[in-house]
Amino acid sequence: MAIPGQSQEPRPLASGAGAPVSASEGATLLDELRAAIARYVILPSSEALTAVSLWVAASHIQPALQHAPRLAVVGPAKRCGKSRLLDVITETVRGPLITVNTSPAVVFRAIGDDPPTLLVDEADTIFGSIKAAEKNEELRGLLNAGHQRNRPALRIVGPEHKPQAFPTFAMAALAGIGDLPDTVMDRAVVIRMQRRKDGERVEQFRSRRDIPALHAVRDRLASWLRPQMDTAAVLMPTMPVQDRAADTWEPLVIVAELAGGDWPERARAACVSMCAAEVGQDDESNLKTRLLHDIRRAFARREDPEILRTSDLLCDLVNDHEAPWAEYGANGLSPRHLALLLKGFGIKSATHRFDGGRQAKGFARARFTDAWARYCPEEPGAENRDGSVPQGAGPHP
Repeated sequence: MAIPGQSQEPRPLASGAGAPVSASEGATLLDELRAAIARYVILPSSEALTAVSLWVAASHIQPALQHAPRLAVVGPAKRCGKSRLLDVITETVRGPLITVNTSPAVVFRAIGDDPPTLLVDEADTIFGSIKAAEKNEELRGLLNAGHQRNRPALRIVGPEHKPQAFPTFAMAALAGIGDLPDTVMDRAVVIRMQRRKDGERVEQFRSRRDIPALHAVRDRLASWLRPQMDTAAVLMPTMPVQDRAADTWEPLVIVAELAGGDWPERARAACVSMCAAEVGQDDESNLKTRLLHDIRRAFARREDPEILRTSDLLCDLVNDHEAPWAEYGANGLSPRHLALLLKGFGIKSATHRFDGGRQAKGFARARFTDAWARYCPEEPGAENRDGSVPQGAGPHP
């Protein structure tokens, strides 16, 4: 079944492409762009189609933006439409710079005051294995830095070995099998592609036939948006999300505000829905947060001691049948596993003296309070599984 806004039958692009576009016609043009994308690709949701349309449009006002969102087009296997979506994006964004494999040096020199739109296909060949990711660590750093304006890369160049600052700010779309590095995904509007089902039909993309019509849409986007860059630069739209998600989605909402009509509402609805869908995708981060929750529960069950033996903590965690710790690793959660999972929070065990004068490894409750407050604050009135209010809820004064 096709998603809302996507026709089962291929339909031609709107006529009149290439004509001047007034600011008041922005919503209509975005509708045309949305239909053009849907002509060739089945997106996973109506919200994803809205997001891709706004991302493409935002590429035309990059010099006015504070953040350059990445577009992560990922799928679990081949033939999910990732490369086809990149084909359509390439012909509608401003200044496409497409590559299958590239070096950071090339990218550094391609980005200027009016940056191109970087398009990377087969990104799994760059980041898909530990060895490949290590080899391309510099490119990952460039992609991370380029998400925000004024984060240049310093390099030593020339025979005199002088430092030179290379701009990194540029929007980028990356397509590949499997997730990209976490730091890239965290700066991206994520499109999780799927294979088409029987009955889901799209038109075949043919460069000679279809590119001129897509270029006409591209040129109309430029005619509409480029004169509005001063307006876009000072817009600070109300965002339905916070922190980096707000930074990433703000350019898309800015375009929607410029377009008017029902696009501001659609943009924010897509933002909320797609950001919520990504919560839960980062299994390792979720596991660490789950560990903090379960450790707090272990302290509460023992009436919140100031120090809890490592052996007692592990016993409580492993014997919790609703938790994953009994099956973590080959033989359940170990002291080493525990140390590694807590390392990122700055929490370590130490040798303490317990009742009777015996020394043993343990964790001080005070070491957890900051992490509990930041990563898993209890809602007011939160209850334990048995219905009791957790004594360890929230940070202690």
